Amino acid sequence: MYNIPAPTGLSVEGYRTLIIVVMAIILIVFEPVPLPAVAMMILILQVLLGIDTSNGVAKSFMSDAVFFIMGSLMLAVAIVSQGLDSRLALGIIKLTGNKTWKIVIGFIAISAFLSSFIGEHTVTAMMMPVGLTLVKNSGVDKRSTSKLAALILFSIAYGSAMGSIGTPSGGGRNVIMLGYMKEFGVGNISYLEWMKYAYPILFVEIPLAAVILWYTFKPRQLILDSAVRKLKIQVTKKGSMRGNELLTIFIFILVFLGWVLFSSKVGLGIIALIGVFLYMAFGLIRWEDLNRNTNWGVVILFGAAVSLGLHMKDTGAAFWVADTAINWMKMISDDVSIIRWFIAVVLTGLLTNLLSNAATVAVIGPIVLNMGGDPLVMGFSTAIASAFAYLTVVASPTCMIIHSSGLVDKSDYLRAGWKMFIMSVLVLFIISNFW
Repeated sequence: MYNIPAPTGLSVEGYRTLIIVVMAIILIVFEPVPLPAVAMMILILQVLLGIDTSNGVAKSFMSDAVFFIMGSLMLAVAIVSQGLDSRLALGIIKLTGNKTWKIVIGFIAISAFLSSFIGEHTVTAMMMPVGLTLVKNSGVDKRSTSKLAALILFSIAYGSAMGSIGTPSGGGRNVIMLGYMKEFGVGNISYLEWMKYAYPILFVEIPLAAVILWYTFKPRQLILDSAVRKLKIQVTKKGSMRGNELLTIFIFILVFLGWVLFSSKVGLGIIALIGVFLYMAFGLIRWEDLNRNTNWGVVILFGAAVSLGLHMKDTGAAFWVADTAINWMKMISDDVSIIRWFIAVVLTGLLTNLLSNAATVAVIGPIVLNMGGDPLVMGFSTAIASAFAYLTVVASPTCMIIHSSGLVDKSDYLRAGWKMFIMSVLVLFIISNFW
């Protein structure tokens, strides 16, 4: 690719940027090397191929978005370390009662709400033991509880995936898109403004997801009374909530209020790091535990993805790809607005089942913001569509986490996933047009 002349209308630097994009996608899909190594390759090649200087690449790598990802991962480690999962489970049961269909709605809604703030993979990892406790106490063997297990575990995984669109802190790709919107002059979207646009989608999706999952994995156990009793006994043995648990919750509330009230002035990333500092200052988490349990490879990958996206914009590669894609799609339809939206949403939704959602938005984001039309609608639609990772085991960390339980089959993902995908696209289409 390097020795082939750049296409007409595309600069040499832009063409070389696209070469890096193609290489990164291939390596992310097939993983012959670890993902942090792919991130390092992106940064190295931007310098070696003459796209930018080493200092220029370093500046594009480290941003408030990267601080935010690093801080969010650390906040999640601190919260999980306090072991609030069983109390959370009992809280869900108190709200829903012991009927299975109500518990399913509760798992979807609570997982969605929590993943809006602390990350979908963290919520799934925290909620899965809760769901497994109910499954274990509801049947005598794997066969008798297989549908119940699939129903509850997919409620957690898909609820967490859906909820990640709710706020900027729900996922790194949201912050990446916010960064692109600011860099591209679309606007400086606040934390509350994001919630105003995204949460209506979530409110519509939650009941529809519950219906889809219920009729896909309808279990024999319609009431989970014995499981609920055992859970109450387990929480009672723990005693009342300790001071450390209350302080953990209080600090997170402060961080959330900081995101809502001060993110436009201070930055999401700095506020997240303030929360991490407070957790360490009050002795709620040790640095050794943060260092051991924080996924530093994710931080490096996010930084490299943001850097690559900014260079796609600066070299003109993003505009060239957007313009070429629209011209191809005009052969199918003359309605350019539908074409733009179709490319942004469906392409993002399909790619996010192959790549990580952050990598998808990092690559697609600059392209869709250069497609014309309302860039706010295009940007939000793309970020939200990156949550439609329902189709395969490797589609997202949430899918991989519930598969690790050994209670869901690979075929189960497609059974429920294609319905979830179509439902989500339709809901997004309606709300992006009217809201």
